[in-house]
Amino acid sequence: MTLQISPSDLLVVVDVQYDFLPGGSLAVADGDAVVPLINALARKFTHVVCTQDWHPSDHVSFASQHPGKAPFETVQLPYGSQVLWPDHCVWNSHGAALSADLDIPQAQLILRKGYNRAIDSYSGFQEADRETPTGLAGYLNERDIGRLYVVGLATDYCVGWTAIDGAAAGFDVTVIEDATRAIDNDGSLARAWADMAEAGVERVMSRDILG
Repeated sequence: MTLQISPSDLLVVVDVQYDFLPGGSLAVADGDAVVPLINALARKFTHVVCTQDWHPSDHVSFASQHPGKAPFETVQLPYGSQVLWPDHCVWNSHGAALSADLDIPQAQLILRKGYNRAIDSYSGFQEADRETPTGLAGYLNERDIGRLYVVGLATDYCVGWTAIDGAAAGFDVTVIEDATRAIDNDGSLARAWADMAEAGVERVMSRDILG
């Protein structure tokens, strides 16, 4: 049975940017496979929002800012544990650009996150200090949006955190599993799905919507 998308439902397209695609500095395996699927799904939605990772070149999450540390190690920052990443999605760089292969002309908002040098930001709703809102919840509430469907990169970080925070903000949230891909660093994908399930996030496949 095909799920019916309501005119009030919204597709959240998370971080489909060159640095997360093959050849990028933080490439997600098979990441480019989500693009045609996202384009097909987007045609079912009146409302679409995109998020965009957008970092200064000296961002605190970059391993290059921590002498002696390598990407994927962790450090303790004032807001807690932080995974260190290769430099990625630096302001105005090609790597930070949304993929030109995305075909979503009706996207109404591009929300940039991670621009605060001292705080990382995986979620489209809240920065990693778990205190600083992005304003997305307010935007969606003012638009009287229904269910959120989340797609993009990467399942176990920015997609998962966005889905969980969307549920915490009071929205019904569904992740379209095959329209995401994961980094899956040290079991992070399994943890992310477990955390999403605990938060009440639902999980479907694209065929459930596209038929």
